[in-house]
Formats: sequence, C-alpha cells, structure tokens
Amino acid sequence: MNYLKTGVLMVVMAGLFLVIGHLLGGMNGVLIALFLALAFNVGTFFYGEKMALKFVRARPLARHEAPWLHELNDELSRRAGMPPAKLHVSPDPQPNAFACGRGPGHASICVNAGLLNNLDRREVAGVLAHEIAHVKHRDTLIMTIVATVATAITFLAYFALFFGGRDRNPIVGLVIFLLAPIAATIVQMAVSRAREYAADARAAHLLKDPLPLADALESLSVGTERVRSPVAQQQTAHMYIANPLSGRGMSKLFSTHPPMQERVRRLRAMKVA
Repeated sequence: MNYLKTGVLMVVMAGLFLVIGHLLGGMNGVLIALFLALAFNVGTFFYGEKMALKFVRARPLARHEAPWLHELNDELSRRAGMPPAKLHVSPDPQPNAFACGRGPGHASICVNAGLLNNLDRREVAGVLAHEIAHVKHRDTLIMTIVATVATAITFLAYFALFFGGRDRNPIVGLVIFLLAPIAATIVQMAVSRAREYAADARAAHLLKDPLPLADALESLSVGTERVRSPVAQQQTAHMYIANPLSGRGMSKLFSTHPPMQERVRRLRAMKVA
C-alpha cells in the first residue's frame, strides 16, 4: 500500500510540475517541467534520504559516542527482523527524532541532540523502537518523498512569483505563489496519520512494553512546546515522531500527527504479551 501511495505522490508531483510549467512557459514550459519532474522523481528515490539528513545538519553517530544506543538499535532491529538502520545525530536542541530512506537495508534514523540530552535511556528506547517500526513498515520511503515533494512545490511557488516570464500575467505567478504552499501541505496530509498509531503499536511489541514510548511521547509533547527547533521546516515536519513546529502558526490546524494525548492513551491501554 505504501508503494502505491508513493506512486500516486510521484504522479501528483509530476502533474504539478507540468501545470506550473504550462502556466509559466506554455509548451516549452511543459517540456522543461517534464524533464525536471522525471529527474526529480529519480533523484528523490535514490537521494531523498541524504537530502532529509542534510536539511537538519545531521552527521553519522559513531559507535563509540553512544555504544548503548547502537546496541539497542541492533537488538530492536533483530527483533523486527531487519538490518539495523544507520544512526545519525542532529545538533537540534529540540527533543525529537525521525527515520528516512527507502526501507529495511536502506534507511537512517536521526536523533536530535535534544533527545539524547533530555530523555532517559528508557524513553529513548521507546522513540528508537517507534522509528524502527516506521522502517519496518516501509513508511520511510513515502515520508522522505513527501518531504522533498513539499520542498519542490514551495521552490516552484517562489520561481513562479519572481521568474514568471514577461509574457505571463503577473497575477498567475501570484496565484501560484499563494496556492502552491497550500497544495504542498495537502500532499503532506495525504500521508495517513494512521501510520503513527501503527508504528506506536509495533514499537510497544518490539519493547514488549508500551510504557517507555508512552512516557517518551509525554516528554516530547512538553519538549517540543518549550524548545524551538532551529532547523525543522513545514516541509519535513511530518517525518518526526512529534510535530517539531508544535504550537506555531497553522501547524496545529494542518498537523499530520495524531493528537499526542490519544497516542498516549492507546499505548497505556495496550496489553503486550
């Protein structure tokens, strides 16, 4: 199902490129947009993981820096029946984390410095299990593609406004500039919020206890409100375990995350054998 969603998103992205290309340059614009769309789709599939990590200034987390986290990653990945994802760390002081990549064997998990500094190891284990669950469910491919699609749409919106062409009505560029970011948000929201519940449930089973993740989510709810992320953007917010833009502007209205209270309630009500 996630591969079908990924294909639909790629088609939608290509369609947006073609429509905007036509509005900006007629048939020549369509041909240029078609080339860009094909190149972008291929680039996103193979390099989306690296792009997502670059957005947050992440670097590989060496094993000697946090041997306990690597050992935990190895054990939880073994329980999930998949190769361990590569671990990265972002200097972001906000407690948060996300996974990216194409799936098992081709994925990375990025933890923020704020996560390691403010949550205890038991809670970090809950967060790590959640991200491993996303990799196992192959959510990471569509999450990474959505992030790059949203970024591209926003770029095209600025291009339409400032480089719309002399033969184009400036109103067209203004309309694209105003509506394209909304379209990007809709694409992000198209990724089912149910994936978060599924990842929470899988994490509880990997840990054989739902409480570490429940406690971690409560800590993240407070932490994301108190500590502003200097690197998180609307285009990548959906990738995190907790909304990194919590409480800012329209982020609550258009949040791709389920209510944190409901996630915690479901976890505390779970019975794990």
